[in-house]
Amino acid sequence: MISETSAPAVMQTGPSLVRAVSRWQIVGLAVNDVIGSGVYLLPAAAAALLGYASIWAVIGAGFAVALLVLCFAEASSYFDQPGGAYLYTREAFGDFVGFEVGWMTWLARVASVASLSAGLSLATSYLWPPAAEGWQRVAVISIPLLILTWINVVGVKPGARVAVTFSVAKSLPLVFFVLTGLFFVDWSSLAVTQAPPSGNFGEAALLLLFAYAGFENTPAAAGEYKNPRRDVPFALLTMILGVTLLYSLVQIVALGTLPDVAESATPLAESATLSLGAWAGVVMAVGGMISIAGNVGNTTLVGPRYVYALARDGFGPRALSRIQPTFRTPATAIITQTTLALILALSGSFVALAMLSIIARLATYIGTVAALPILRKRFAHRENAVRLPGGLLIPGAAFIVCLIFIASATLNNLIAGATALLVGSILYKLRRAPSLEGTEPA
Repeated sequence: MISETSAPAVMQTGPSLVRAVSRWQIVGLAVNDVIGSGVYLLPAAAAALLGYASIWAVIGAGFAVALLVLCFAEASSYFDQPGGAYLYTREAFGDFVGFEVGWMTWLARVASVASLSAGLSLATSYLWPPAAEGWQRVAVISIPLLILTWINVVGVKPGARVAVTFSVAKSLPLVFFVLTGLFFVDWSSLAVTQAPPSGNFGEAALLLLFAYAGFENTPAAAGEYKNPRRDVPFALLTMILGVTLLYSLVQIVALGTLPDVAESATPLAESATLSLGAWAGVVMAVGGMISIAGNVGNTTLVGPRYVYALARDGFGPRALSRIQPTFRTPATAIITQTTLALILALSGSFVALAMLSIIARLATYIGTVAALPILRKRFAHRENAVRLPGGLLIPGAAFIVCLIFIASATLNNLIAGATALLVGSILYKLRRAPSLEGTEPA
């Protein structure tokens, strides 16, 4: 169990994490985690499944995911330690459930870094074709990842600053796309004249979930935030409002300016080119590359905090729970995650792990939503605690959203998830004594 004061200083036996990340930097982390390469493909993929009804689906998905975000906002207001959903579920349901959630979440982070790094080579090939193969592909995958790893090893504050820079840099092309594209929208073409095929609803639900996913990682590095109980809820709510508005406007502009958008492989670049010229298409292509790199940077910062929290509690090699004394970061955990992700990205074997991502995210969401009523009973009295209105209404609605997403998962997704959970149950039996590491008080 986590004590009221969380990791008292007397337990520390070595260097600790340092609280250095401010409120608006946390907002930048949240935005950077959610806005990724997916938004550059979302208009075409959503239109292919739902037609012009995809505009309303994007808006509706934003409100549905907001229910999950609200649950994370309240849960995060109770704790100031790293681990996110692992911490919440462990506190509510015990070590085994907590470990399984933490294990699944970290696997998804490793697969995410690998797939994003591989995707960066493909996005770069739009402007530089050789980037898709040979030594050029190796360089495009490896160099940005290694640079981002080093930045995060030398300090959480530099890592957070880079994340904020990426958030601004990736948002500007999208804002540019919206503000200029609105003048070219054929509003008469956006009318929904027929209902989309009902058989596409499940696939569309998962597509939209992943467009908004990533927010669950924001609380993972809470041990290095200045005031996490207050600032993480603020960051999550600010992010979901801003991202829902931006995604909705992007969908409107893409569908209203690009004929046959559902057939486009690069809908935003093609829409911008059609409206403003080839230079605008290049801007959007560069924006896509920046978005991918930003996600890699964020996951390199946040992902290791999961495995650090697990190792600190006795799961995995003790070295993963050690804090580098000069930089005050979980350097071994960061380097370990990058090494695994780089191997997967260069070999292409991350594709097999990618099927885990759906179940891993759902485990994170369901675990947190289910834990919330228990956490509320125990910790609602804590300073800066958020209390959602309506009693169990919002957690209940969020749980229904999770069930809808589960029903949309494929058999392969479920098998991959069950296999990972089984492996996790074996690893759980290998638990050692927890490490006596702490976090520097705010």
